[in-house]
Amino acid sequence: MNKNTIRILRPDFQYESLKSIPVEDLVKNGIKGLLLDLDNTISPWNDRTLSSEVVNWFQKIKAQGIKACIVSNNRHPDRVAAVADILGIQYVYQAAKPRKKGFGKGLKHLGLGVGQVAVVGDQLLTDVLGGKRMGMKTILLMPIDEREFGGTKVLRFLERLCGRKTYYTRKFARQGMVARRYHDK
Repeated sequence: MNKNTIRILRPDFQYESLKSIPVEDLVKNGIKGLLLDLDNTISPWNDRTLSSEVVNWFQKIKAQGIKACIVSNNRHPDRVAAVADILGIQYVYQAAKPRKKGFGKGLKHLGLGVGQVAVVGDQLLTDVLGGKRMGMKTILLMPIDEREFGGTKVLRFLERLCGRKTYYTRKFARQGMVARRYHDK
């Protein structure tokens, strides 16, 4: 793999979960909007329930004036809409990430430019790759749950081949040893 390929798969920031993203860091980095994945980022795969920590985190970002939109590859609009309604945010379903079109729709919902928005998700090959292709900052999280769509399991295997395991593993996340910022030097 060449350096450009590796760079496009490196998130700008990484955290264990949404609730561990300091809202003040978003503000400090000029982030005014977030395009967030749904499955295993906001809620467990195929689940409409939200933890109180996630709901509280969304209240914190709204209080700081940060806009949010769900951009999901999930093909069930009723599920995506149900979660978006609970959070009071817009959504894009069947986004076909890492393609640009779904991210573009999310940007329109937010009314912001690429330099003001970060993509948040749990997958390198959909969320991080798509966000980088659009020129946005990216934030990689650990998946909420091990249950996931069959196609995602294939992508997880490919992520390990791309080196995700070397810089972000469950073991290190559980031990609190996850770096918050990458330095491409």
